[in-house]
Amino acid sequence: MRVTAMAVGAVLAAAGCTSPTSTSAGTGAAGTLVVATAGEPDTLNPVLNYGVDGGSLIFDGLVGRDARNQLVPALARELPAVSADGRTVTVKLRDGVLFHDGSPLTAQDVVFTYQAVLDPKVDSTLRSDLDMLASVTAPDPSTVVFTLRYAYAPFLQRLTLGIVPAKALAGQDVNKAEFNRRPVGTGPYRVTSWTPGDRLVLAANEKYWGGRPANSGVVVAFVADDNVRAQRMRAGEFDAAELAPKLAAGFDGLAGYRVQRVPTADYRGVMLPMGNPVTGDPAVRRALNAAVDRAAMVAGLLGGAGEPAFGPVPPSSEFAEPSIAGKPTADQAAATAALDAAGWKPGPDGIRAKDGRPAAFALMYPATDSLRKELALAVTADAKKVGIKVTPEGLTWDAITPRMKSDAVVMGYGTPYDPDFVSYKLFGSAFAGQGFFNPGSYRSAVVDKALQDGRDNADPAARRAAYATFQKQLAADLPWVFLTYLQHTYVVRDGVAGVTPRVEPHEHDVANSLWWNIHTWTRQ
Repeated sequence: MRVTAMAVGAVLAAAGCTSPTSTSAGTGAAGTLVVATAGEPDTLNPVLNYGVDGGSLIFDGLVGRDARNQLVPALARELPAVSADGRTVTVKLRDGVLFHDGSPLTAQDVVFTYQAVLDPKVDSTLRSDLDMLASVTAPDPSTVVFTLRYAYAPFLQRLTLGIVPAKALAGQDVNKAEFNRRPVGTGPYRVTSWTPGDRLVLAANEKYWGGRPANSGVVVAFVADDNVRAQRMRAGEFDAAELAPKLAAGFDGLAGYRVQRVPTADYRGVMLPMGNPVTGDPAVRRALNAAVDRAAMVAGLLGGAGEPAFGPVPPSSEFAEPSIAGKPTADQAAATAALDAAGWKPGPDGIRAKDGRPAAFALMYPATDSLRKELALAVTADAKKVGIKVTPEGLTWDAITPRMKSDAVVMGYGTPYDPDFVSYKLFGSAFAGQGFFNPGSYRSAVVDKALQDGRDNADPAARRAAYATFQKQLAADLPWVFLTYLQHTYVVRDGVAGVTPRVEPHEHDVANSLWWNIHTWTRQ
């Protein structure tokens, strides 16, 4: 179901305002704001991976991130104290914080939240993120102590995880709890309703510890199709919407709108499964890596809103390894040389073959994602020039997921926070074939050691060396052909004030989008 104009109007009326341009009577605050995104969360429970890097709108972590992505105190009254050996982290909680149901935040809620993530009976994908955590205790109602098995440099960044109230989930099956759909947090907004496939309706938390939001609420409309989202933005249904770069460019100079192009660590690439006899061949992977024209993709498909990608650590990161960067344009000579040397010979139709097997494979992409479709088509065209037949297939994620072990996918990931995040699971052998963790079953002892060294060692120089090794080995093995880093592009209606872009991760639907600070937005 989609949010129709009538449905949005009904939601706004229920939220206490009569139209997208009204203001709350008697308060001086902006009325309900309506934003639109393609992605929809599976759950609203942080324990089950909702908004774990902050910006969730509903929950707060012990720490948060400011406009520069620097850590700032949130539920903690100050940044947590770390012991000299890096293995004890002490947090003092802010006084007077209330959950949406009026109950006070205590240290036991923090203990419960982290213990729930670590509980093997809970289906939390975050458990491996916290394998350094030996225990979490509450010596008194306002103090939390984390004890680590080893010094883990980015541990404070893990403390952005939203805190849930223990009493709401204690004794329940967290995996199936009603809380997952109707949660209670401490954040600037409380959940009024969630209609899957349609919208999430949030109302301002009048008793928010950080101060009452500047507006009366937010409606997040879930509109999977990029073109439909653009049409409805043009029709005036949304105050802000994320759009593919080419669609957003259509609003440049259009009266009543402005386009925000936001820097990110979000990359797109082709995941090449090791179990496929064609994509598992190192020569085919090298040829594809050389054949793709990244510069043309950035200029044509992104409208300049991005840059070529050669690895999973963004060039803006202090951990980026510059030596892995290749040619941004296609190198067909290198591609054909790699295939020739490996025995992939051109056939009468121009498609290469080896031992009777054609150099051919399927390339899946989510059908509603217009950018990934265009990237898939560009890869298809570039591969054909060197004798590799790629068949692009636009599918639902339900259809894509069971095929990822054997078929290539245009995928996206990336984080601006720390190279341990995402990459540890995406390229570590221990996660091979576990759904979206390392879906192509890539295995490398060198990469495994480098990733482990990077997370185990608190020394910055040692971490930089570990991640340099990781990136070099990945560039040699090429389990992915990295294509582009994106700028996320949004269209915002004129009159909306308070918009503050910051460098964004890949995951940015309800959480960590342009509206990460929407509680400060107003509409004139």
